[in-house]
Amino acid sequence: MLEFPPQGKWTYEDWLKLPDDGWQYEVIDGELFMTPAPTIQHQRASRNLGWATITFVRKRDLGEVFFAPIDVYLPGQETPVQPDIVFVRREREEIIRERGIEGVPDLIVEVLSPASWWKDRKVKYPLYERAGVPELWIVDPEGTVEVYVLRGEVYALLGRWEKGETARSGVLDGFEISVEEVVG
Repeated sequence: MLEFPPQGKWTYEDWLKLPDDGWQYEVIDGELFMTPAPTIQHQRASRNLGWATITFVRKRDLGEVFFAPIDVYLPGQETPVQPDIVFVRREREEIIRERGIEGVPDLIVEVLSPASWWKDRKVKYPLYERAGVPELWIVDPEGTVEVYVLRGEVYALLGRWEKGETARSGVLDGFEISVEEVVG
């Protein structure tokens, strides 16, 4: 039987020993987070926003869009995180490597689910802010989209949109999507 470290002491090597058993494992600041497979609502929202994003990006040759699971190695973070959607500008494609994204993506999307909302809001949000991710979308499949843009070293709310409204990006100039289209 494998022995694992106490919370707060997890390393990249410990993370590599975890089983491939259907759970999503992330180690952030030495803490292990386990999340079960996403809900259908989560998957729909991720798929809908992902397709719209990749269509927009490809038509304009802006860069690349990736979907979970994708390892993102942020500066100062030994182990990767796995956002739901990641965008990297064409000019910065050198951070795209075989094992994942090694550096700060231009845009990250986290879709909330009952098992991940706390981690996404309370752990990953400040991690992305510290790392300097220029734009963060937080999607609640119940019907809201929040977009945060980096102003200096802190996130500012660009907008919080509900059903009947249209969300927009600050990083992808001209990208807009109705909340209904995102949450289905």
